[in-house]
Amino acid sequence: MIRVPTVRLIGANGEALGVVPTARALAKAQEEGYDLVEIAPNSQPPVCKILDFGKYRYDLQQKAKDAKKKQKAVTWKEIRVSPKIDDHDIDTKIRSAAKFLDEGDKLKVTVRFRGRELAHPDRGRVLLLAIGDKLKDHGVIERQPLLEGRSMMMVMNPVRKDAVPAAGTARPPTPPAPPVPAAGPRPAPVGPRPAAPAAAPARPAPTPPPASARPPAARPAVPPRAQRPA
Repeated sequence: MIRVPTVRLIGANGEALGVVPTARALAKAQEEGYDLVEIAPNSQPPVCKILDFGKYRYDLQQKAKDAKKKQKAVTWKEIRVSPKIDDHDIDTKIRSAAKFLDEGDKLKVTVRFRGRELAHPDRGRVLLLAIGDKLKDHGVIERQPLLEGRSMMMVMNPVRKDAVPAAGTARPPTPPAPPVPAAGPRPAPVGPRPAAPAAAPARPAPTPPPASARPPAARPAVPPRAQRPA
């Protein structure tokens, strides 16, 4: 029962009737022959709608059923091989595994060791990895091969269809990267080197003039002798 003084009322045809007292909303719903259903109790004020409660509950149940149908349960499939399996038999197993993965099922590939075969678990690991490589277009390895008791198991998930390019569409080729020159001596320059600029001619040393043309050397002046008094 609605115990708030006012509610935001929505009519039977989806029209907004504004905020009205709760008693008035109940009276209006009874006048039209419908129920008053609270569809948003956390709003302020709560939102109520005039409708047929039986039909409203039926619609909710149908929506829940439709949502449950759309949910796909995870289905597990398993293929079992032995370390000494023939090539023809392994091709048959791979075709079955590819069908399971294409249908969206999870796949478990198991290798069973018998007797002394358990002394060489590396053979089973190599076999499982080879199967995973052949199924790379249909699934991806979720869990690597793991030895548990006398069995080694590998888990694969189906490839998402939206991640696979459409058939017939080719990706544009990637341009090759420019080659990186290897470290080493630098190559010699092609063609003759430019000639070095010519050096300026040396100036001739000055020729000394003849001795006759030389001016006489200046002699130091001798101060006159002081005369003694008579």
